[in-house]
Amino acid sequence: MGVMPRLSVLDLSPVPQGSDVSQSLANTLDLARHAERRGYHRYWLAEHHNMPGIASAATAVVIGHVAAGTSTIRVGAGGIMLPNHAPYVIAEQFGTLAALHPGRIDLGLGRAPGTDQATSRALRRTLDGGVDDFPRDVMELMSWFEPAEEGQRIRATPGEGQEVQVWMLGSSTYGAQLAAHLGLPYAFASHFAPAELERALAIYRSSFQPSKRLGEPYVMLGYNAFAADTDEEAKDLFTSVQQAFVNLRTGKAGKLPPPRPGYAEALDADARAMIDQALSCSAVGSPETVKTQLDAFIDRHKPDELMVTSQIFDHAARVKSYGILAEAAGR
Repeated sequence: MGVMPRLSVLDLSPVPQGSDVSQSLANTLDLARHAERRGYHRYWLAEHHNMPGIASAATAVVIGHVAAGTSTIRVGAGGIMLPNHAPYVIAEQFGTLAALHPGRIDLGLGRAPGTDQATSRALRRTLDGGVDDFPRDVMELMSWFEPAEEGQRIRATPGEGQEVQVWMLGSSTYGAQLAAHLGLPYAFASHFAPAELERALAIYRSSFQPSKRLGEPYVMLGYNAFAADTDEEAKDLFTSVQQAFVNLRTGKAGKLPPPRPGYAEALDADARAMIDQALSCSAVGSPETVKTQLDAFIDRHKPDELMVTSQIFDHAARVKSYGILAEAAGR
């Protein structure tokens, strides 16, 4: 067993069936305060649109809410989907957050739209350029945080001179190559898209070019955790995200469903294979089981940091799961 990496939280601010967005955002702040007390390093929120089960669409606003209600934990975006936005606007938003909460704000950048094409158009970005503009947009965004040059007509205020930690997100080798080329820390979405994990890590680590932002490769991996007093109870908690995945892949995305014991066993072979593959980077079980699974994942991939997401229906059970995980990791 090597060095235990940092532990962090990825919160999609889930909206459970029978609940609403106001309650979800209150739960998010409660979980962030709990994570801060338990020694988690950072707390990220994700940009998704047109998703009834996710309350963090206005990601920068929710980050401000969480950062204002905590004091030491880093808070950021995991991530902002840059094709949806003008880089200048994101520089102003995150420059403002960094001015309000110095030294605590992270900006993870993703290339996917985080939604469907119709919703992308509703976000008022043309789709002409598409993802090919992404590297240019990332570089433009980072430039707005730099001190202004002589005669520069447009400046990001707030933004200019603010310390915002920029991350590259990815679920394929594309993000790994770009993160390595730009010398940025890299977060891989192994919590839902693990297929290219090993290839992406190999590319990032072998081709990393040091930059003024980062001297050597730094890897954060997404990871699912469903921890409870017993294996059986944890398996039941896990069925909520299994249902959500099947619903999403079959065009029936909705609020987070309550647990359904025996759900996975009752699925057809194709659906079962799909969720087993998508959610393969998961620890599900009692404290002992979770520690064993966690240690095996860390030994195999050697991340510098683990970003844990736990789409658990009951908020108290979700808070408890993060507590159990912190103890399993020796926090």
